[in-house]
Amino acid sequence: MNATLSTAEALRSALAAQLAGLPPTQAAQAVERLIANYRGTTPTDAPVLRDRSDVAAYAAYRMPATFEAVRSALAALRAAAPEWSPATHTDIGGGTGAASWAVAEAWEEDGPRTTVLDWAEPALALGRELAAASEVPALRAAQWQRSRISASLRIESTDLVTVSYVLKELTAEDRAAVVTEAARAAQAVVIVEPGTPDGYARVIEARDRLIAAGLRVAAPCPHSAACPIEPGTDWCHFAARVSRSSLHRQVKGGSLPYEDEKFSYVAAVRFPAAPAAARVTRKPQIRKGLVLLDLCTQPRELSRETVTKRQGPLYKAARDTEWGDAWPPDASGG
Repeated sequence: MNATLSTAEALRSALAAQLAGLPPTQAAQAVERLIANYRGTTPTDAPVLRDRSDVAAYAAYRMPATFEAVRSALAALRAAAPEWSPATHTDIGGGTGAASWAVAEAWEEDGPRTTVLDWAEPALALGRELAAASEVPALRAAQWQRSRISASLRIESTDLVTVSYVLKELTAEDRAAVVTEAARAAQAVVIVEPGTPDGYARVIEARDRLIAAGLRVAAPCPHSAACPIEPGTDWCHFAARVSRSSLHRQVKGGSLPYEDEKFSYVAAVRFPAAPAAARVTRKPQIRKGLVLLDLCTQPRELSRETVTKRQGPLYKAARDTEWGDAWPPDASGG
Protein backbone atom coordinates (compact mmCIF):
# COMPACT_ATOMS: atom_id res chain seq x y z
CA MET A 1 0.00 0.00 0.00
CA ASN A 2 1.31 3.45 -0.83
CA ALA A 3 2.31 5.08 2.46
CA THR A 4 0.34 8.20 1.55
CA LEU A 5 -2.93 6.29 1.26
CA SER A 6 -5.24 5.97 4.24
CA THR A 7 -6.64 2.52 4.95
CA ALA A 8 -10.03 3.65 3.61
CA GLU A 9 -8.41 4.84 0.37
CA ALA A 10 -6.41 1.61 0.13
CA LEU A 11 -9.59 -0.40 0.52
CA ARG A 12 -11.32 1.53 -2.27
CA SER A 13 -8.24 1.08 -4.47
CA ALA A 14 -8.06 -2.66 -3.78
CA LEU A 15 -11.78 -3.04 -4.50
CA ALA A 16 -11.50 -1.14 -7.77
CA ALA A 17 -8.56 -3.27 -8.88
CA GLN A 18 -10.20 -6.57 -7.99
CA LEU A 19 -13.62 -5.67 -9.42
CA ALA A 20 -12.44 -3.98 -12.61
CA GLY A 21 -13.56 -6.90 -14.77
CA LEU A 22 -17.14 -6.95 -13.51
CA PRO A 23 -19.55 -4.98 -15.76
CA PRO A 24 -21.38 -2.32 -13.69
CA THR A 25 -24.75 -3.47 -15.04
CA GLN A 26 -24.13 -7.01 -13.87
CA ALA A 27 -22.91 -5.72 -10.50
CA ALA A 28 -25.99 -3.53 -10.08
CA GLN A 29 -28.32 -6.45 -10.87
CA ALA A 30 -26.53 -8.65 -8.35
CA VAL A 31 -26.74 -5.91 -5.72
CA GLU A 32 -30.51 -5.61 -6.25
CA ARG A 33 -30.95 -9.30 -5.57
CA LEU A 34 -28.58 -9.25 -2.62
CA ILE A 35 -30.34 -6.28 -1.01
CA ALA A 36 -33.55 -8.30 -1.10
CA ASN A 37 -32.04 -11.54 0.16
CA TYR A 38 -28.70 -11.31 1.92
CA ARG A 39 -29.90 -9.70 5.15
CA GLY A 40 -33.03 -11.82 5.31
CA THR A 41 -33.74 -15.21 6.84
CA THR A 42 -31.63 -17.39 4.54
CA PRO A 43 -30.18 -20.28 6.61
CA THR A 44 -26.50 -19.92 7.40
CA ASP A 45 -25.75 -23.26 5.75
CA ALA A 46 -26.95 -21.93 2.38
CA PRO A 47 -24.96 -18.74 1.68
CA VAL A 48 -26.60 -16.17 -0.58
CA LEU A 49 -23.20 -15.15 -1.95
CA ARG A 50 -23.13 -17.89 -4.57
CA ASP A 51 -20.22 -16.99 -6.81
CA ARG A 52 -17.50 -14.49 -7.64
CA SER A 53 -19.93 -12.03 -9.28
CA ASP A 54 -22.19 -12.01 -6.23
CA VAL A 55 -19.28 -11.47 -3.89
CA ALA A 56 -17.71 -8.76 -6.02
CA ALA A 57 -20.99 -6.87 -6.22
CA TYR A 58 -21.63 -7.22 -2.52
CA ALA A 59 -18.09 -6.08 -1.66
CA ALA A 60 -18.46 -2.94 -3.77
CA TYR A 61 -21.90 -2.29 -2.28
CA ARG A 62 -21.20 -2.93 1.41
CA MET A 63 -17.49 -3.02 2.30
CA PRO A 64 -16.86 0.76 2.45
CA ALA A 65 -19.89 1.34 4.68
CA THR A 66 -19.16 -1.62 6.97
CA PHE A 67 -15.54 -0.47 7.26
CA GLU A 68 -16.57 3.03 8.35
CA ALA A 69 -19.14 1.80 10.88
CA VAL A 70 -16.71 -0.63 12.51
CA ARG A 71 -13.98 2.00 12.37
CA SER A 72 -16.22 4.38 14.38
CA ALA A 73 -17.02 1.69 16.96
CA LEU A 74 -13.34 0.84 17.36
CA ALA A 75 -12.45 4.52 17.79
CA ALA A 76 -14.88 4.69 20.73
CA LEU A 77 -13.39 1.53 22.23
CA ARG A 78 -9.87 2.94 21.89
CA ALA A 79 -10.95 6.20 23.54
CA ALA A 80 -12.27 4.22 26.52
CA ALA A 81 -9.17 2.00 26.76
CA PRO A 82 -6.29 3.84 25.06
CA GLU A 83 -3.56 1.65 26.56
CA TRP A 84 -5.08 -1.64 25.39
CA SER A 85 -3.94 -3.26 22.17
CA PRO A 86 -5.10 -6.67 20.92
CA ALA A 87 -2.52 -9.22 19.84
CA THR A 88 -5.16 -11.50 18.31
CA HIS A 89 -8.49 -10.84 16.58
CA THR A 90 -11.30 -13.09 15.35
CA ASP A 91 -13.81 -11.68 12.86
CA ILE A 92 -16.98 -13.80 13.10
CA GLY A 93 -18.95 -13.83 9.85
CA GLY A 94 -16.33 -11.50 8.42
CA GLY A 95 -17.00 -12.25 4.75
CA THR A 96 -14.65 -10.21 2.59
CA GLY A 97 -13.02 -8.67 5.66
CA ALA A 98 -14.31 -5.11 6.06
CA ALA A 99 -14.10 -5.27 9.88
CA SER A 100 -10.60 -6.70 9.68
CA TRP A 101 -9.50 -3.72 7.59
CA ALA A 102 -10.89 -1.44 10.31
CA VAL A 103 -9.04 -3.38 13.02
CA ALA A 104 -5.79 -3.22 11.04
CA GLU A 105 -6.17 0.55 10.80
CA ALA A 106 -7.10 1.03 14.47
CA TRP A 107 -3.91 -0.68 15.65
CA GLU A 108 -1.83 0.11 12.59
CA GLU A 109 1.57 0.11 14.27
CA ASP A 110 1.13 -3.32 15.83
CA GLY A 111 -1.76 -4.99 14.04
CA PRO A 112 -3.19 -8.12 15.66
CA ARG A 113 -3.11 -11.60 14.16
CA THR A 114 -6.52 -11.86 12.52
CA THR A 115 -8.67 -14.88 11.73
CA VAL A 116 -11.71 -14.32 9.53
CA LEU A 117 -14.52 -16.87 9.81
CA ASP A 118 -17.30 -17.15 7.24
CA TRP A 119 -19.43 -19.82 5.59
CA ALA A 120 -19.20 -18.42 2.04
CA GLU A 121 -15.95 -19.58 0.41
CA PRO A 122 -16.29 -17.08 -2.50
CA ALA A 123 -16.38 -14.26 0.08
CA LEU A 124 -13.31 -15.61 1.85
CA ALA A 125 -11.48 -15.95 -1.48
CA LEU A 126 -12.10 -12.33 -2.44
CA GLY A 127 -11.20 -11.26 1.09
CA ARG A 128 -7.83 -12.98 0.74
CA GLU A 129 -7.20 -11.21 -2.58
CA LEU A 130 -8.12 -7.80 -1.21
CA ALA A 131 -5.93 -8.34 1.86
CA ALA A 132 -2.99 -9.41 -0.30
CA ALA A 133 -3.41 -6.28 -2.44
CA SER A 134 -3.43 -4.05 0.62
CA GLU A 135 0.24 -4.44 1.52
CA VAL A 136 -0.85 -4.03 5.16
CA PRO A 137 1.17 -6.65 7.10
CA ALA A 138 -1.64 -7.56 9.52
CA LEU A 139 -4.09 -8.08 6.65
CA ARG A 140 -1.65 -10.00 4.48
CA ALA A 141 -0.98 -12.35 7.41
CA ALA A 142 -4.68 -12.91 8.19
CA GLN A 143 -6.13 -16.42 8.18
CA TRP A 144 -9.36 -16.98 6.24
CA GLN A 145 -11.34 -20.00 7.43
CA ARG A 146 -14.61 -21.50 6.28
CA SER A 147 -16.85 -21.98 9.29
CA ARG A 148 -20.58 -22.16 9.83
CA ILE A 149 -21.70 -19.23 11.99
CA SER A 150 -24.25 -20.97 14.19
CA ALA A 151 -24.81 -22.47 17.62
CA SER A 152 -22.08 -25.00 16.85
CA LEU A 153 -19.40 -22.29 16.51
CA ARG A 154 -16.34 -22.68 18.72
CA ILE A 155 -13.41 -20.28 18.57
CA GLU A 156 -10.02 -20.15 20.24
CA SER A 157 -9.37 -17.64 23.00
CA THR A 158 -8.59 -14.25 21.47
CA ASP A 159 -8.13 -10.66 22.53
CA LEU A 160 -10.75 -9.10 20.24
CA VAL A 161 -13.86 -10.44 18.53
CA THR A 162 -15.78 -8.44 15.94
CA VAL A 163 -19.28 -9.39 14.77
CA SER A 164 -20.47 -6.88 12.18
CA TYR A 165 -23.74 -6.99 10.24
CA VAL A 166 -24.11 -10.70 11.00
CA LEU A 167 -26.72 -11.19 13.72
CA LYS A 168 -29.76 -10.61 11.49
CA GLU A 169 -28.69 -13.54 9.35
CA LEU A 170 -28.96 -15.89 12.32
CA THR A 171 -31.84 -17.55 14.10
CA ALA A 172 -32.53 -16.39 17.66
CA GLU A 173 -30.88 -19.54 18.99
CA ASP A 174 -27.78 -19.06 16.84
CA ARG A 175 -27.55 -15.35 17.73
CA ALA A 176 -27.56 -16.14 21.43
CA ALA A 177 -24.97 -18.90 21.03
CA VAL A 178 -22.61 -16.84 18.85
CA VAL A 179 -22.64 -13.88 21.27
CA THR A 180 -22.15 -16.21 24.23
CA GLU A 181 -19.20 -17.86 22.48
CA ALA A 182 -17.68 -14.48 21.64
CA ALA A 183 -18.01 -13.43 25.30
CA ARG A 184 -16.42 -16.66 26.48
CA ALA A 185 -13.44 -16.44 24.14
CA ALA A 186 -12.56 -12.73 24.03
CA GLN A 187 -11.21 -9.93 26.17
CA ALA A 188 -13.17 -7.42 24.07
CA VAL A 189 -16.23 -7.87 21.85
CA VAL A 190 -17.44 -5.33 19.30
CA ILE A 191 -20.85 -5.93 17.72
CA VAL A 192 -22.17 -3.70 14.93
CA GLU A 193 -25.61 -3.88 13.32
CA PRO A 194 -27.63 -1.62 10.99
CA GLY A 195 -28.89 1.57 12.64
CA THR A 196 -32.53 0.52 12.43
CA PRO A 197 -34.97 -0.27 15.23
CA ASP A 198 -34.51 -4.00 14.72
CA GLY A 199 -30.72 -3.63 14.44
CA TYR A 200 -30.69 -1.71 17.73
CA ALA A 201 -32.88 -4.42 19.31
CA ARG A 202 -30.32 -7.08 18.33
CA VAL A 203 -27.50 -4.96 19.74
CA ILE A 204 -29.35 -4.49 23.05
CA GLU A 205 -30.01 -8.23 23.22
CA ALA A 206 -26.30 -8.87 22.62
CA ARG A 207 -25.33 -6.16 25.12
CA ASP A 208 -27.42 -7.81 27.83
CA ARG A 209 -25.83 -11.16 27.07
CA LEU A 210 -22.29 -9.74 27.18
CA ILE A 211 -22.95 -8.07 30.54
CA ALA A 212 -24.43 -11.29 31.91
CA ALA A 213 -21.23 -13.06 30.84
CA GLY A 214 -19.15 -10.70 32.98
CA LEU A 215 -18.08 -8.03 30.49
CA ARG A 216 -18.60 -4.30 31.06
CA VAL A 217 -19.67 -1.80 28.41
CA ALA A 218 -16.88 0.46 27.14
CA ALA A 219 -18.90 2.20 24.40
CA PRO A 220 -21.14 3.78 23.33
CA CYS A 221 -22.98 3.70 26.65
CA PRO A 222 -21.64 5.63 29.65
CA HIS A 223 -22.67 2.71 31.89
CA SER A 224 -23.45 -1.01 31.97
CA ALA A 225 -26.93 -0.55 33.43
CA ALA A 226 -30.08 -1.15 31.41
CA CYS A 227 -30.57 1.09 28.38
CA PRO A 228 -32.76 4.07 29.39
CA ILE A 229 -34.64 4.08 26.08
CA GLU A 230 -38.14 2.74 26.54
CA PRO A 231 -38.59 -0.17 24.11
CA GLY A 232 -40.58 0.81 21.03
CA THR A 233 -40.25 4.57 21.57
CA ASP A 234 -36.83 5.19 20.02
CA TRP A 235 -33.56 3.50 19.20
CA CYS A 236 -29.89 4.32 19.73
CA HIS A 237 -27.89 4.64 16.55
CA PHE A 238 -25.10 6.69 15.01
CA ALA A 239 -23.85 7.71 11.58
CA ALA A 240 -20.52 7.38 9.75
CA ARG A 241 -19.68 9.33 6.60
CA VAL A 242 -18.72 7.06 3.69
CA SER A 243 -16.84 8.43 0.68
CA ARG A 244 -18.10 6.86 -2.52
CA SER A 245 -15.72 5.84 -5.28
CA SER A 246 -16.93 5.97 -8.87
CA LEU A 247 -17.32 2.18 -8.74
CA HIS A 248 -19.38 2.46 -5.58
CA ARG A 249 -21.64 5.07 -7.18
CA GLN A 250 -22.12 2.87 -10.25
CA VAL A 251 -23.06 -0.17 -8.21
CA LYS A 252 -25.37 1.72 -5.84
CA GLY A 253 -26.86 3.93 -8.52
CA GLY A 254 -26.13 7.12 -6.60
CA SER A 255 -24.67 10.45 -7.69
CA LEU A 256 -23.46 12.00 -4.42
CA PRO A 257 -19.75 11.59 -3.55
CA TYR A 258 -20.68 10.36 -0.06
CA GLU A 259 -23.38 8.72 2.02
CA ASP A 260 -24.06 8.36 5.73
CA GLU A 261 -24.08 4.84 7.09
CA LYS A 262 -26.36 4.51 10.11
CA PHE A 263 -25.39 1.82 12.59
CA SER A 264 -25.89 0.59 16.17
CA TYR A 265 -23.09 -0.99 18.17
CA VAL A 266 -21.75 -2.12 21.50
CA ALA A 267 -18.16 -2.60 22.66
CA ALA A 268 -17.74 -4.61 25.85
CA VAL A 269 -14.55 -5.60 27.66
CA ARG A 270 -13.08 -7.69 30.49
CA PHE A 271 -10.33 -5.20 31.33
CA PRO A 272 -10.38 -1.69 32.85
CA ALA A 273 -12.00 0.93 30.63
CA ALA A 274 -13.31 4.46 31.13
CA PRO A 275 -16.57 4.96 29.20
CA ALA A 276 -17.60 8.44 28.16
CA ALA A 277 -19.25 10.52 30.89
CA ALA A 278 -22.03 11.09 28.35
CA ARG A 279 -22.61 10.28 24.68
CA VAL A 280 -24.25 12.52 22.07
CA THR A 281 -27.14 10.41 20.78
CA ARG A 282 -28.50 12.71 18.07
CA LYS A 283 -27.11 15.22 15.61
CA PRO A 284 -26.43 18.39 17.63
CA GLN A 285 -28.81 21.25 16.90
CA ILE A 286 -26.93 24.48 16.33
CA ARG A 287 -29.06 27.57 16.89
CA LYS A 288 -28.13 31.24 17.12
CA GLY A 289 -25.95 31.55 20.21
CA LEU A 290 -26.59 28.05 21.52
CA VAL A 291 -26.18 24.33 20.82
CA LEU A 292 -28.66 21.64 21.91
CA LEU A 293 -27.12 18.27 22.76
CA ASP A 294 -29.17 15.11 23.28
CA LEU A 295 -27.19 12.93 25.68
CA CYS A 296 -27.14 9.50 27.27
CA THR A 297 -25.56 10.02 30.69
CA GLN A 298 -24.66 8.26 33.92
CA PRO A 299 -26.56 6.74 35.57
CA ARG A 300 -28.80 5.52 32.72
CA GLU A 301 -30.49 8.79 31.89
CA LEU A 302 -31.44 10.61 28.70
CA SER A 303 -31.14 14.38 28.86
CA ARG A 304 -30.83 17.49 26.72
CA GLU A 305 -28.07 19.98 27.49
CA THR A 306 -28.14 23.56 26.26
CA VAL A 307 -24.69 25.08 25.75
CA THR A 308 -24.75 28.85 25.21
CA LYS A 309 -22.27 31.27 23.73
CA ARG A 310 -21.60 32.78 27.15
CA GLN A 311 -20.02 29.43 28.15
CA GLY A 312 -17.03 30.29 25.97
CA PRO A 313 -14.72 27.28 25.28
CA LEU A 314 -17.49 24.78 26.08
CA TYR A 315 -19.73 26.47 23.50
CA LYS A 316 -16.98 26.23 20.87
CA ALA A 317 -16.51 22.54 21.74
CA ALA A 318 -20.26 21.96 21.46
CA ARG A 319 -20.31 23.51 17.97
CA ASP A 320 -17.53 21.12 16.93
CA THR A 321 -19.16 18.08 18.54
CA GLU A 322 -20.67 15.44 16.28
CA TRP A 323 -23.31 12.77 16.67
CA GLY A 324 -21.80 9.86 18.58
CA ASP A 325 -19.04 11.85 20.28
CA ALA A 326 -18.27 11.71 23.99
CA TRP A 327 -19.35 14.70 26.04
CA PRO A 328 -17.79 16.74 27.46
CA PRO A 329 -14.87 16.41 25.04
CA ASP A 330 -12.26 15.86 27.77
CA ALA A 331 -14.21 12.98 29.34
CA SER A 332 -13.90 10.35 26.62
CA GLY A 333 -11.64 8.00 28.54
CA GLY A 334 -8.59 9.16 26.58
